[in-house]
Amino acid sequence: MDLIPSFSVDHTKIIPGIFESRVDILGEEKVTTYDVRVTKPNTEPAVDVAAMHSLEHLIATYLRNDEEWKNEVVYWGPMGCLTGFYLILKGNRKPAQIHDLLLRAFKSVAGCDEVPGATAENCGNFRMHNLEMAKYHAARFAAYLEANADNKEIFEYPRSERLVTEDGRQFFDS
Repeated sequence: MDLIPSFSVDHTKIIPGIFESRVDILGEEKVTTYDVRVTKPNTEPAVDVAAMHSLEHLIATYLRNDEEWKNEVVYWGPMGCLTGFYLILKGNRKPAQIHDLLLRAFKSVAGCDEVPGATAENCGNFRMHNLEMAKYHAARFAAYLEANADNKEIFEYPRSERLVTEDGRQFFDS
């Protein structure tokens, strides 16, 4: 069985950033999945579940209301490991080309007084939100994106090298 792209990334070397995870063709249109990594896996603490949930609501709302990008957004949601998010956009732009969009999105959290859609009618777990921690993580990641805008490493996945036998079988560390 082939390893999915996000599992072929060397999580001991990845740093926070914006990475192209995969490109798919749906009908005649390309869609790109981006790995938006806000913490360093297995080194920094994962984002608190309630803060992650709030960031999901806040950033999704921002992205789907951004005049330039709203028609390009297919999906925004958290990674199960709580170190970042997946963003799926129509088209195929390089990660550096969406840097400004994500910087604006994460900066926008600072001005929020409430989490959109955090009601029993709109959310499946409306009590599990933490706006203050969401603001902390958003500000931290926005500052990181600003400070590293010219750092190519925040846009390029570190890949794991896998041993491949002559007959094409791959070996993976467990």
